[in-house]
Amino acid sequence: MPPHDDLRTIDGDVYVSPRYLAATTAIGDPGLAPLLNLGWEPEHDDLGNAYVHAPDRKVRLGYLPEGEDDGLWRINAYKDPFGPPVWGVCFNDSCPTEFVTAFTTALAEAYEQGPNAYLATPKPGSADRDPFLAVVPLINRGWQIDHPRWGVFAIQSADGLAGLEFTTGRLDLESELTTRDARWQLWAGTSIDRPAWYATASTDTPVALLRAVTECVSDPAPLPRWREETYSYVEGMAQLTPVIPPRPSAPTPLDIQRAAARRPAALPASSVPRWSTTSRSALPGSRR
Repeated sequence: MPPHDDLRTIDGDVYVSPRYLAATTAIGDPGLAPLLNLGWEPEHDDLGNAYVHAPDRKVRLGYLPEGEDDGLWRINAYKDPFGPPVWGVCFNDSCPTEFVTAFTTALAEAYEQGPNAYLATPKPGSADRDPFLAVVPLINRGWQIDHPRWGVFAIQSADGLAGLEFTTGRLDLESELTTRDARWQLWAGTSIDRPAWYATASTDTPVALLRAVTECVSDPAPLPRWREETYSYVEGMAQLTPVIPPRPSAPTPLDIQRAAARRPAALPASSVPRWSTTSRSALPGSRR
């Protein structure tokens, strides 16, 4: 059990590891909270979708359980509130909620710093904006670099059940915002074509926001889930460990008998035959 966890506050009865084989908690509040705590304005439509707007309307988040596709979370940023998005990120409806929360937490921090942070375009060779910085947490935790096909740089977890792909060359921004053909794609499962979950980010997504997600995804600490809620982890792949270890069972009569058999025999007490006239030898002692 992670040392910081309090058994009374854990929302789950099992830990899922590795954490990228967890899935959604089906609760959007944790992902929305960092932005709502800044005073961003929430709205809802008649279908149950939620929308959160920055005060200057230059960042918008949609939580879309009744959306047209499986893109549950869509976050876009704008230079002009009435212009096209500068960057966009999507987390699908199976993505672990903790990864979304890592992104929105970093986004809230960047927004407080101003447009130079939340609109910071990646810049190769820069000390703090080089795209390579987004993959450093993965490399530091044992993920392995790969080149699965031409024009794609990839890095995979050691077990091969999660990966991050970076597509090189020119991409169409509209496709990046509306399809999975984006600059960045993070996924888990046995195939990127049929992932257990995925997340995408367009070309100009700030590196600091991407790094917050890769830090969270590669964190070795497990995530709590409920065993019966099989949608909340990748069943058959994830390792499940009880949050509260089972108590040792009471010993059976056979266990007691075996334990007694292993006990060393007692030393025989020294004695003198009852009717003997022979005196017992005196024990050595101090002389007077």
